Amino acid sequence: MTKQTFIKGAMILLAAGIINRLLGFVPRIALPRIIGAEGVGLYQLSYPFLTVMLTVITGGIPLAITKWTAEAVSRGDSTRVKQIFRTAMGLTIVLAIVMTAALLLFAKWITTHLLTDSRVYQTFMVMTPLMLIIGVSSVYRGYFQGMQNMIPSAASQIIETVIRIIGSLAFASLLLPRGIEWAAAGAMLGVVAGEIGALAVLLWTYAKERGKSNSAPKHASDDLPEKNTPVLRRLLGLSIPVTGSRMVGSLSYLLESILTARSLAAAGIATGVATAQYGALQGMIIPLLLLPTALTFSLASSLVPSLSEAAAKGDKASIHIRMHQSMRLALVAGAPFVVVMWLFAEPICRLLYNQADIAPMLQLIAPIGIFIYLQAPLQAALQALNKPGTALMNTFIGAAVKLVLIVMLASKPELGIYGALIAINVNIVLVTVLHGISVLRFIGFHMQVLDFVKVGAAMIVMGAAARWMMNTQPLSLEWINLMLACMISGILYLLLMVWMKIIDRYDIARIPVLGQWFK
Repeated sequence: MTKQTFIKGAMILLAAGIINRLLGFVPRIALPRIIGAEGVGLYQLSYPFLTVMLTVITGGIPLAITKWTAEAVSRGDSTRVKQIFRTAMGLTIVLAIVMTAALLLFAKWITTHLLTDSRVYQTFMVMTPLMLIIGVSSVYRGYFQGMQNMIPSAASQIIETVIRIIGSLAFASLLLPRGIEWAAAGAMLGVVAGEIGALAVLLWTYAKERGKSNSAPKHASDDLPEKNTPVLRRLLGLSIPVTGSRMVGSLSYLLESILTARSLAAAGIATGVATAQYGALQGMIIPLLLLPTALTFSLASSLVPSLSEAAAKGDKASIHIRMHQSMRLALVAGAPFVVVMWLFAEPICRLLYNQADIAPMLQLIAPIGIFIYLQAPLQAALQALNKPGTALMNTFIGAAVKLVLIVMLASKPELGIYGALIAINVNIVLVTVLHGISVLRFIGFHMQVLDFVKVGAAMIVMGAAARWMMNTQPLSLEWINLMLACMISGILYLLLMVWMKIIDRYDIARIPVLGQWFK
C-alpha cells in the first residue's frame, strides 16, 4: 500500500479537487441554461434531505475508519485494520438499506407537506439508490485515507465528476420535454451514474491492493489498549459524536431549505419565484464561493490521519506544524478568490449563468468566504484530537442562530432571499470563530496576526491591480479581460506572498510533479 506524507497526500487530493471543481462548473453553467433557475431550485431542494440521510449512514463512520486505521497502522496491527473495515462495511450497508426504505416510504408526504413545491417528488425517487452507493464508497475512502493513500479517493472523485457532468446534462435534456420536474430528476440521475463510476474505481483499487497484501506477513499487537474492545462498540464510540456534529449541520441545511421557502412565502413571494431564488443561491452562488474548498477539503482529509498519528505518539510539535501548514495554505489559497468574487460579481454571474441580477448575492457573501476556507482544517483538528463533542456544540450554536435569523429576516418583504443570505453569513463566521477558540484552548494553537495582515495587504494590492486592468479594457471581449485581470493580479498576489515570506519555494517543492523543479 502506497503511503504519502501529509503535504503530498493533501496535494494529491487538492489536484483532484481542483479538477473536480473546474469540471463541476460545466453543469453549474450549462444546467441553468437547460432547465432554468426554477429547475435548478427543484434539483437543489432534494439535496437537504439526501444530506440528512447520508449523514446518518456516513456521517462519522469514514472519519472513524480513517482515524482508527491510521492508529492501527502506526502500531503494525494489520489484523485490527481488517476488523475495522469489515465491521464498518456491515454497519454502513444496514444503515443504507434502512434509510433507503424510509425515503421511499415518506417521499410523497415530504414533498407534499414539508416542502412548498411538490414537483420535487420525481427527483426524490431518482436519488434513492445514492444511499447504498455513497455509503459503501465512503467506507472504502475512509480505509484508503487511514492507510494514508489518497490516490484512490482522488481518482474516484475525478471519475465521478466526469460521468456526472455527462449524465446530468444528457438526462436533463432528454427528459425536459416531459416537464421541468422531470428535467431536474434527469440531472439527479446523472449524479447516480457518477457515484456508480466512483464506486467501481474504489472496488477495483481495493481488489488490487488486497491481492498484494495477502502475500504480506500479518501483524497483531497484543499490548494495544483497545485489543479486547469489541470493534463495533469502539467504532460506534468514535463515529457517533462526529455523526452528531454533522447531523446538526445536515438538519440545519434541511431546516434552512424548509424555513427559507416558507419565509419567502410569508414575504409574499410566489412559489415559482421562491424556488428560482433558492436555486440561484444554493445552485449558483454558493458553489462559486465553495470553489477554493477543493484545497480545504484536501487539507482536512489529510489532516485527520496525520494528527491522529502524531497524537497517538504524543508528538505535540508535529501537531502544531501540521496545523500551521494547513491553516496557512487555506488562508493564502482562499484570499484571492474572495477578491475576485467581490470585485467582479456582476460580470462573473452574467458570463457564467447569464443572470446578472443574482450578482448582489455573490457580492454579499464573498467576503465571508475566508471564514469557510479556515473552518474545515479547524473542524478536522477537533475531530482528530478526540474533541468531536466540542465541534458538535459549536456547530449547533451556529445552526440555531442561523435558523432564527432566517425566520426573522427572510420573511421581511424588503429583504427576502437576502435575509436568508445574511443568516448564512452570520452562521459561517460564528462557527469558524468558535472552532478557532476551541483549538486554541485544547492545543494552544493560533494563527499569527501578522500572517493575516500580510495576506490582507496583498489582497488590497491584488484588487487594485485587477480593477485597474478591467477598467482599462485592453481587449474587446469582456471575458478575456476578466481572465487576464484575474491571472495577472493573481500572479502579483503570489509574488507578494513570496516576498513577504508567507510561502517559499519549499512549499512549492512539496507539490507532486511541479515540485521537482523547485527542489
